[in-house]
Amino acid sequence: MSLLRVNSMVAINHQSQEQPQQQLIEELEALHREMTELKTQKQAFEAQRELLEHLVAMAGCSVCKEMLKATLHDTLRVSSKLCGAEKGSLFLLNSNGDITDSILTQLDTTPEVKASLLRSVLDKGIAGWVLRNRQVALITDTETDDRWVMLPNQPYIVRSVLAVPIFKNEELLGILTLLHRNPGNFSLETAYLMELTAHQIALVLENAQLYEKLEESYNSLDKAKGAIETYSKALDSELEKGRQIQIDFLPREIPQLPNWEISACFYPARQVAGDFYDAFMLPGNYLGLVIADVCDKGVGAALFMALFRSLIRVFSGQTQLEGLSIIGKDEKLNGFIDPLVTTDLNQINALKAVLLTNNYIAQEHGDMNMFATLFFGVLNPADGCLTYINAGHEPLFIVGDSRVKQYLKTTGPAVGIMPNIRFKIQQVQLEPGDILIGYTDGVTEARAPSREFFTTKRLLSLLEQPTSSVYDLLERIKTNLFSHIDNAQQFDDITMLIVGRSPII
Repeated sequence: MSLLRVNSMVAINHQSQEQPQQQLIEELEALHREMTELKTQKQAFEAQRELLEHLVAMAGCSVCKEMLKATLHDTLRVSSKLCGAEKGSLFLLNSNGDITDSILTQLDTTPEVKASLLRSVLDKGIAGWVLRNRQVALITDTETDDRWVMLPNQPYIVRSVLAVPIFKNEELLGILTLLHRNPGNFSLETAYLMELTAHQIALVLENAQLYEKLEESYNSLDKAKGAIETYSKALDSELEKGRQIQIDFLPREIPQLPNWEISACFYPARQVAGDFYDAFMLPGNYLGLVIADVCDKGVGAALFMALFRSLIRVFSGQTQLEGLSIIGKDEKLNGFIDPLVTTDLNQINALKAVLLTNNYIAQEHGDMNMFATLFFGVLNPADGCLTYINAGHEPLFIVGDSRVKQYLKTTGPAVGIMPNIRFKIQQVQLEPGDILIGYTDGVTEARAPSREFFTTKRLLSLLEQPTSSVYDLLERIKTNLFSHIDNAQQFDDITMLIVGRSPII
């Protein structure tokens, strides 16, 4: 074998040995790079996991502003760790683009320096560029990028910058800025990672803003509640005054007449009511008896109750009001009051109060659509003769010998609907031992918790039981009525007037 051939074979063998060694070196370098990348990714993952934990904590503690700010400090710290930044800042913005709060990694920054930075950062700084352009700013070297402006009194030299806007939909909530002293510290991958992080921060900031607005709403509600409570107390005070005034319109003392007993009760559904009763002496030693129910409830009904009561009293006493006067005995009745049952002018003139009251209400207040069902009776205590008008009111009962002897049904429409209505007069005799019972529909229509009405049938069953006095009868009815109502709401005013003639002993 020639020397040339031997040398050729040695060279080929040497090359074949070098190729596996080079390939092995390349594979080891690739593996090293992969391990380094995995290690970096692991570190980034750990940092991001810590960041997300803080974000979750921030969301859960957004009820506390101080906790929110402390958590944002941690967020900035972890974000710096995630990107290998040395310093950073987090600016929170309002809808006008003004800084509402700022967080710096350098916690020992003096207030003077911090104030100076904040004044300049949105005018000349990179955060201002992000605010105006609404996009990520990545500066690999500040010395070659004119977007970076060295601010006066800046305490450290910056070469790498990453500024990320924090968006929620189209609204810019803040700007996250990360800094490093060396160039090329941040990459596109880092920028992308921080954009994802900024999205998470945006969710938390939005929740914090929503909570702040909710807290402001609650504070406003508390203030409104306080104002309402103050107004409510004032209103209750005024209504209480109204209630006292209304009670004063009821007779303080019911006339006490020989051989007669009179009892009454009044239970308004609200502080003021539309029901009323009255008992008063009239010229000729007659007794006027009234029970009425003004339509509607509350303040309006209470005002008209006072007006109806006053008009009946005034007109039945032969006085004048607003040009309307009692018709004298020499004047015609014009067919509006039918006096066929009596010729006693004292009774007739008193009952004309119903006609005059009707005309006054209809003429002066017809646009209010306020009317009243009303019973007005004029009793002669000497002989028990009762002359009356029942203007659309519930029938009154005359009870004697434990039975209902008569029903005093309506003799005309309600008072105040329209002027010049015809009202008929009726007359009835109350014998010794007879009892006259008047009531409003709040009695028979009172509801139990099951919404069952008390009913006229129940009332009649109580009237037909033996009784020793008018007072005892009224107490029996009240006991059964309020036992029926129990704890249910009282929907209507409850009023009763009972007059009894003593039996002959």
